[in-house]
Amino acid sequence: MVTLKEIAKRCDVSVSTVSNILNGVPKVSEETRQKVLQVIRETGYQPNYIAQGLRKKKTKLIGIIAEDISLFSTPIIIESIMSYCETKNYRTIMVNLRLYARWNEQWYHDEEEYDSVLNPAIQELLSIKVDGIIYVPGHARNMRCFGEDFKIPAVMTYGYTHTPEFPSVVIDDEKGGYDMTEYLLKMGHRRIGIIGGRKDNIHMDKRLLGYQRALFDRQIFYNPDLVCYGNWDRECGYEGAKILIKKNVTAIFCLSDVIAGGVYDYLEENELEAPEDISVVGFDDQVIAQYFRPSLTTAALPLKEIGKKAAELLIRSLDGDEEQTENQSGEVALPCSVIIRKSVKKLL
Repeated sequence: MVTLKEIAKRCDVSVSTVSNILNGVPKVSEETRQKVLQVIRETGYQPNYIAQGLRKKKTKLIGIIAEDISLFSTPIIIESIMSYCETKNYRTIMVNLRLYARWNEQWYHDEEEYDSVLNPAIQELLSIKVDGIIYVPGHARNMRCFGEDFKIPAVMTYGYTHTPEFPSVVIDDEKGGYDMTEYLLKMGHRRIGIIGGRKDNIHMDKRLLGYQRALFDRQIFYNPDLVCYGNWDRECGYEGAKILIKKNVTAIFCLSDVIAGGVYDYLEENELEAPEDISVVGFDDQVIAQYFRPSLTTAALPLKEIGKKAAELLIRSLDGDEEQTENQSGEVALPCSVIIRKSVKKLL
């Protein structure tokens, strides 16, 4: 294999000059840079990043652990992580745990099954000397995948860590619930039903808290009878609509766009229409939302921003940036955006 030293000799420059060019350090003339790059192309030289990392005790390699890349939120977060790392001359390597593909949703409370997949993934990344790890769960929950004695920096996205040593970058679900409810209130709705997920789900709890706070600020009593729990699926939207429409709500706030699909199913089956007969809003801004008829007003998740922020926090830690924000050790919550489409009617 061609070595760095041989490249330097052929170009009549120092080894450090070739290294600087490979690492994007702007300390050489453009003429020299192009000359070195041409020789690199001709010889097919490939840097040995592992060997470099062992010498420098830093590989410029970041590991990404995804619980399942088939979930709608995960690819966007991962792409954003990779994009930011690329701008900082860090490379990434990803491990897909495939938890949902393996066990659907049956693994949440089975630590043994979870650890049987997670621990080997972590050990694999540590064995190739990654500088840090970013974890991407499938949904927000309190996580303990990094122990307090974990040896390298790590960041949690879309979930919460149990220790401030490892920052969490999450959705501001409470504000998202508040902002969507406030939008419905401004459109004249006072009797607003909720259809969401399980009672023990953080997304559900925080979005519901935002809904409650928006009602409180408008001096409207919170009615728990207008809240339906389910499994975040289309069926629970259908069943929830059946209950809430009988309770004379004027709007239904679905805590996911998939749930809203079930509400639309019920309306069509019963010869009702949104928004003329009842207003409907969702959450997540999945691609399907804009294809509903009428197109669905919803809340867009800051998935790109979450990925970028997680990578930024990790790289700041690895590079020893002294201008880190106070939130680097702790929780960073990023806001959602209300996307107004055609599924809400303004009441007089």
